[in-house]
Amino acid sequence: MIARRAEEIAPFIVMEVLERARELERQGVDVIHLEVGEPDFNVPPAVREATRKALDQGLTHYTHSLGDIELREAICEHYEEAYGVSVKPEQVVVTSGTSPAMMLVFSALLERGQEVILSDPGYSCYPNFIRFLGGVPARLPVYEKDGFQLRAKAIQERIGERTRAILINSPSNPTGNLLPEEGMKAIAGLGPYIISDEIYHGLVYEGKEHSILEYTDHAFVLNGFSKLYAMTGLRLGYLIAPERFVRPIQKMQQNFFICASSLAQRAGIAALKETEQDVEEMKGIYNQRRQFMIRRLRELGLGITIEPTGAFYVFANAQLFSGDSYALAFDVLEKAHVGVTPGIDFGPHGEGYLRFSYANSLDKIAEGLERIEEYLRR
Repeated sequence: MIARRAEEIAPFIVMEVLERARELERQGVDVIHLEVGEPDFNVPPAVREATRKALDQGLTHYTHSLGDIELREAICEHYEEAYGVSVKPEQVVVTSGTSPAMMLVFSALLERGQEVILSDPGYSCYPNFIRFLGGVPARLPVYEKDGFQLRAKAIQERIGERTRAILINSPSNPTGNLLPEEGMKAIAGLGPYIISDEIYHGLVYEGKEHSILEYTDHAFVLNGFSKLYAMTGLRLGYLIAPERFVRPIQKMQQNFFICASSLAQRAGIAALKETEQDVEEMKGIYNQRRQFMIRRLRELGLGITIEPTGAFYVFANAQLFSGDSYALAFDVLEKAHVGVTPGIDFGPHGEGYLRFSYANSLDKIAEGLERIEEYLRR
């Protein structure tokens, strides 16, 4: 008998698109990937050198369960420099990517039946984590005409006796939009714990991102190295938690994950301290791709009411062509050989949309959109 929670967990549809794309590639089909949010850049030279050096020095053993103290101190320095907030190393837990950090935070917060308020559309895996741990994802619809903004007033109306936390993600996956400072301030003052997923911080092309810690310490921060530093395969993330939650989280880390990779942690120190120029160069390239993709998608008849200014996604309205985003995405893959993500992956209010990632070269993006243009003509 398979456990019910394992049977009932929803698939991560973007991975199913990717896996079908890989099958086509094994058959000799040339597929262009605009579905996955994975940077196409190699890690910065300083990160590569730090990883090699750590291996040469034999730094291949367990670290402290909370993470290497030098890395935790570097994370604290980063939050001080970027946002002017004071974080203690004892509040930081280094994890093997940001997904384990989510698991630890939700495990520490939720009793069965308690709710987390989050946007719809929003990152696909949030509701799955919450349900798996016995919680309830309380989805709030957000709308294209409003820039997919999660508004404090709507959240306040949804807060009830079972509400445990409010989850925000700015810049957002899938929309690429940024939560304005006044909106974040208002949400911070609503009462429940705030969980702020800040994984796309640094990838902002217009405006400025803000950390929830600028406005409240009644909050958990999720962050990591995969997106900004192109370190997806190194699997390195972290969480910042109120001090009283750290010991319970540490015990779960010890039992379930032990510690993050020792080599990846040395790479993380180098990423924070030695890659500023590399990051700026990557951001400039992403911005060129963003502007190109927005223009071409509009030319194809896909709707973009408010231009995204962060992350590396465009969430485009495809209702002119189909009301079934799942079928449309897989048809585009099979017939145009371009991977895109169906909006339904991000919640019921994502239906009718497609997410396009510009974490690929400009040449590949241009060719992929040409293929989609021909597909739509047919």
